[in-house]
Amino acid sequence: MSEVKEVPYNLVRTKEVVGVAVKNAHGEDLGKIEEIVLDKQTGQTCYIVLSFGGMLSIGDKLFALPWDIATYDPEEECFILDIDKDKLKNAPGFSKDNWPNMADRAWNESINKFYNTKSHWE
Repeated sequence: MSEVKEVPYNLVRTKEVVGVAVKNAHGEDLGKIEEIVLDKQTGQTCYIVLSFGGMLSIGDKLFALPWDIATYDPEEECFILDIDKDKLKNAPGFSKDNWPNMADRAWNESINKFYNTKSHWE
């Protein structure tokens, strides 16, 4: 049986990120991370998928957020987004049963335009 090695502090397994709380800079709860989207060619983390808006996970809307707009706060043990709830409510989202084609460049450009970020293809 192989020994499990301790992972350096800056590295984390995806299962340790899924379910982590997300707040904004004002400390308001924005939801939790449901999924992480990777570029399978480069290994680059492209998006975190945030659930937001429902009660007890019922009616939650999902949002793909560019990875680079989130920072981790080790004291709060959550991710912080510099976005207010109203902007998030108006963000392009999708249902858990109807995911967009995240490999589509037009979709990617619309998300990056909304959050004022660069595409991971750039």
